[in-house]
Amino acid sequence: MTEKNKNSLVSVFTKGLWKESPTFYQILGMCPTLAVTVSVENGIAMGLATTFVLIFSSVISSLVRKIVPSEVRIPVYAVIIATFVTIADLFLKAFFPPLSKALGPYVPLIVVNCIIMGRIEAFATKNGVLPSFIDSLGMGTGFTLALIAIGTVRELLGTGKILGQPILTSFYNPMLIMILPAGAFLALGFMIALYKFINKNY
Repeated sequence: MTEKNKNSLVSVFTKGLWKESPTFYQILGMCPTLAVTVSVENGIAMGLATTFVLIFSSVISSLVRKIVPSEVRIPVYAVIIATFVTIADLFLKAFFPPLSKALGPYVPLIVVNCIIMGRIEAFATKNGVLPSFIDSLGMGTGFTLALIAIGTVRELLGTGKILGQPILTSFYNPMLIMILPAGAFLALGFMIALYKFINKNY
């Protein structure tokens, strides 16, 4: 692999981490972002599940892109996505029942997550397997990091804890609004504003 190709793949990966962040730049996947980030643990689990589905769906879609008729590409990609969502959902139910219960219907709803179909349509169907893998890994990682960041803010301000461990001192009075739906909108709004402020100035 040439140095140019390596640099190109690095660029494909890193754009999902910051420059084209699915959450803060593209504003995609808002349903799970707002619903499950009441804690860091939930954010990690949802992020990893989405990344798993995104990677395998993109790779398979890239493999079959030349043999799938354009008239039926959306249903075919939807079936591919649903297959890996089912695997992720069953895995969580089998090995992490409390976490699966906490995430509720939002793991099955990965099927309709705009990040998945968006990356397949915008990238995987136009590129080879390796670039598609790198792109989906970068976007999935960026999405996971965003969920962790929002979950950290909400859990810390809402309970004074991170991953169930007390962080703030005993005199802190938790802001219960942060673990309620309104807190999700507040945290997301401030973090998008911070993202845009940083990008504008740097």
